[in-house]
Amino acid sequence: MVAFFIAAYCIANERYPMEVTPHSVLEHTFGYSEFRGQQEAIVNAVIGGQDALVLMPTGGGKSLCYQIPALVRNGVAIVVSPLIALMQDQVEALRALGVKAGFLNSTLSAQEIYDNEQALQSGTFDVMYVAPERLIQARTINLLQHSQIALFAIDEAHCVAQWGHDFRADYLRLDVLHREFPNVPRIALTATADTRTRQEIIERLALEQAEQFVSGFDRPNIQYRIHPKDKPRQQLTKFLRQEHDGDAGIVYCLSRDKVEKTASWLQAEGFEALPYHAGLSAEIRAYHQRRFLREDSIIMVATIAFGMGIDKPDVRFVAHLDMPKSIEAYYQETGRAGRDGAPSTALLLYGFEDVVKLRQMTSNNEGSEAFRRAEQERLNAMLALCELASCRRQTLLRYFDDDLSKPCGNCDTCLEPPKTWDATEAAQKALSCVYRTGQRFGVQHVVDVLRGENNERAKQYGHDQLSTFGIGAETPQQEWKALFRQLAALGYLDVDREYGSLLLTESCRHLLRGEKTLELRKDTKTTTKRSKRQAIEIDHEDLALWHALRQCRRRLAEEYGVPPYVIFHDVTLQNMLHLKPNTIQQMLEVSGIGDAKAQKYGHAFLDILREYEYKGTD
Repeated sequence: MVAFFIAAYCIANERYPMEVTPHSVLEHTFGYSEFRGQQEAIVNAVIGGQDALVLMPTGGGKSLCYQIPALVRNGVAIVVSPLIALMQDQVEALRALGVKAGFLNSTLSAQEIYDNEQALQSGTFDVMYVAPERLIQARTINLLQHSQIALFAIDEAHCVAQWGHDFRADYLRLDVLHREFPNVPRIALTATADTRTRQEIIERLALEQAEQFVSGFDRPNIQYRIHPKDKPRQQLTKFLRQEHDGDAGIVYCLSRDKVEKTASWLQAEGFEALPYHAGLSAEIRAYHQRRFLREDSIIMVATIAFGMGIDKPDVRFVAHLDMPKSIEAYYQETGRAGRDGAPSTALLLYGFEDVVKLRQMTSNNEGSEAFRRAEQERLNAMLALCELASCRRQTLLRYFDDDLSKPCGNCDTCLEPPKTWDATEAAQKALSCVYRTGQRFGVQHVVDVLRGENNERAKQYGHDQLSTFGIGAETPQQEWKALFRQLAALGYLDVDREYGSLLLTESCRHLLRGEKTLELRKDTKTTTKRSKRQAIEIDHEDLALWHALRQCRRRLAEEYGVPPYVIFHDVTLQNMLHLKPNTIQQMLEVSGIGDAKAQKYGHAFLDILREYEYKGTD
């Protein structure tokens, strides 16, 4: 259908070549003049019938890697997506481009499913989204066997990793595609996969012969900042008001209860905040997600149940009020910010309680011993990232076997290099006190003993008589707690999975014996005052026109019932503002505007541009 559309448009305008090629689809359908990075190589491989495994950061243009082959190859592309709640938006975005797209999932009525199945068999669709649980049904496999299939795209392929953070059991059965459709190319795509997860994807999806395309994982527009918790609500409020007032963003919490309380508190503070977690009804989740996608300035407060597949390009920040359990989870969640390439922020606040909670969760997991050990390694890597005194981005990328030759200059440790101190003696005192109190107590009690707090609990257990009682009286309580957090993060202390008491590990022996020294980063409050980071820079004389273009977009979005970014991204509006086209032909020169969007929406924006041009010459 897209091929027909392009050909018809070419004839009408006598301007473009008749041949449907990857470049013609890129230009006329998607509105871009050239491919980015490895996109062209991936597209050509799939068009040529080759299987492909694609690892590309969020915002890197993964979708084009299967959408363009879908429009060049004969037949319909089947996109396997775990995100039923987002399929409607994904389909609307493609339809706005002139692509015949549809979906099959449980939200459709029986008649709608029948109609879409008939259209699929007749070749009406270019792209069809299918949930994995529906795809693996015998009825669906039979339907596909009686249809012309261009390719299979397996989106969010890391869901196949059985012990990953987004595991979906139905993904384990997607190897049926290889068995039943051996001559149809498959492309598996993800933004998050370390070497181990990558190998698991290959094995479980039978992609041993697939060509692998691994793009750099760096997201230079995201500023990574990790700070110890110090009245986290106030920290978050200050961050939002000073830097992201009026911006859309996501705040992640570990529990449903914390999500609800945080959303209510933010609402009371005057922010437009909505909760999202698996305990809410499907209707409420869908309503809140739709508001987030279609309105400006919404803050979604969520558990990890939210976010995968979110295409909203102008999410300006992602804040974590609890520490993620792995770097994979952290990278994927923070990657939902700044998909449009504009400056964005990833803020993480963490404390000792996060270390305790996550270690307990890891220890209590019902998986095998090997799995628990792997999870512990992932947690340790995440803790090490938090306590780092050098460039965070270099360490983050190194985890994914990527390399950054020099410090990034856009993370907190680069912008405000932390001070370090010789913590050897203090650590020996802390570890000795854990040992003297019997490795049966949590941080607060051990700190009280170190500081010589003569309270009832110390007297009850006779800890006021210990040699470690009061040996750290001169050190403030918060500094001791910071030290214990770092000792746990570095593996010198463990946490009892049932009671949360501190336990010595084998690695602390050398430190206690004085055979090893310990240099730690010093916890300090951030002193640099950051003003609101402008994602899109607009000259003062163009501000009125900029707001008029955005208002026009909002009106069209409401008229067509789609999110504003489906009409045009902010970056596209910025380019339009710069070029100030006068005709539809000139509108096609704006990056991100293809033939269908130019014809459908272009005249409304041209009217605005002409109106302001007339005002300027009046």
